[in-house]
Amino acid sequence: MIYLALILSVLGGAILAKLIRDRDPFVLSITLAFSGAFLLGVTLFELLPDTYESLGKETGLWVACGLLLQLVLDFFTRGAEHGHVHLEQKRRTFPWALFLGLSVHALIEGFPAAHSDRMLVGVIVHKVPVSVILTLVFLRSKYPLKQILVFLTFFAMMSPLGSFVAIERSEVLPYLDRINALSSGVFLHVATTILFESSRDHKFNLKKLIAIIAGFVLAYGPQLL
Repeated sequence: MIYLALILSVLGGAILAKLIRDRDPFVLSITLAFSGAFLLGVTLFELLPDTYESLGKETGLWVACGLLLQLVLDFFTRGAEHGHVHLEQKRRTFPWALFLGLSVHALIEGFPAAHSDRMLVGVIVHKVPVSVILTLVFLRSKYPLKQILVFLTFFAMMSPLGSFVAIERSEVLPYLDRINALSSGVFLHVATTILFESSRDHKFNLKKLIAIIAGFVLAYGPQLL
């Protein structure tokens, strides 16, 4: 079910992009802001405390490595993880740099999602609007449909691959806490970038502020039970 949920989050986002192709992008920007807040919330409220409990001060080192890794990946992905990707119009060559960067990012996402239902939900909530935006950009850039389908299919398989490795490969278990701490750094970079760049001129309006607060509240909600 973990693998299926991660795959459907991408494919569902692609289908949704087709349905809202010519609609007002404001609704999508609110959804993206909510997803960023929710992802940041589950990272702060669950993933980081769990990794700190296992690693102690070493957690900070791996979180910093995750932040730096995502900065490097941004050079290849052009900000696709936080919804700010831009491609040339009517480009026909396959975007290999974007594909490889997003694949590494998606692979890392799969590790913490494998052992935590809340992190799984956080990754899914993050991947749906990003998949929508990525598909819309591809469609508007006039990529051949076959290339779009190949790209999205492989992208959809990378997070399940990360979860599979985390669950099935016993040789990874001694390093899983460090990988999760690395993932925390990646999530912190992506989520905060979404929040601080979710509005033009970096100005929040009331609806986006409500969406962000709702994301944090829902992420923290299980702690109150």
